[in-house]
Amino acid sequence: MSFPALMVTFVAITGFIWLIDIIFLAPNRAVKSKEPIVIELAKSFFPIILIVLVIRSFVAEPFRIPSGSMLPTLHVGDFILVNKFAYGIRLPVLNTKIISTGEPERGDVVVFRYPENPSVDYIKRVVGLPGDTVGYFAKNIYINGTLVSSEAKQKTADLLGIVPIGHELRTETLGEHKHDYLIDPTRRLVEGEFVIPEGEYFMMGDNRDNSNDSRYWGTVPEENLVGAAFFIWMSWDWNAGGIVWNRLGSHID
Repeated sequence: MSFPALMVTFVAITGFIWLIDIIFLAPNRAVKSKEPIVIELAKSFFPIILIVLVIRSFVAEPFRIPSGSMLPTLHVGDFILVNKFAYGIRLPVLNTKIISTGEPERGDVVVFRYPENPSVDYIKRVVGLPGDTVGYFAKNIYINGTLVSSEAKQKTADLLGIVPIGHELRTETLGEHKHDYLIDPTRRLVEGEFVIPEGEYFMMGDNRDNSNDSRYWGTVPEENLVGAAFFIWMSWDWNAGGIVWNRLGSHID
């Protein structure tokens, strides 16, 4: 059972126990009688679980970055927040959109349910919008036949231990987002032209030659979108075993 399903189940159970107590048990209980432990626990946990469920489902949800597919934008060990209402208000568990609040824009960093296994969450950057034709040739992106301009960028001190040896650090602009990305000049991966169906999105990792993305498994349906990544609230260097202080509070571009 998924975490949202567990949360909904706990809210339903504790809420039901509390309701039964209010309607049937409490009126017949002696004034000074102690509440049964089950009822006491239900009344204590119900509001807490409900608040967490509402915030996590409709406001913001935390995620941890497990891989380097979004380097240098996101590092392994980054803990991020995802805006859950950026692309519509959805019911928990069912993921049914009940209120439309916006659509992804080119360049957004988005968390979504992996189309081939919806129980797994992925995070990538939106490259192609519905109706676009996306080309990827010789490490370059083409949107509807137009080359996305990019330029080499010098590694900063903060990135010298993050960018793998031999990889090039570059910068490009997708929509309103100017961001850094990596290429490995020695690797030749999938190239080609991709036509994006209506209601779907083409996603790519910023670590271009080390990312399992839409070039391999196709586009992401709109209903698989979880939200827009916007904030790094914690970052932990698993090798050094410590907090990476200069990444805390960073906005995700």
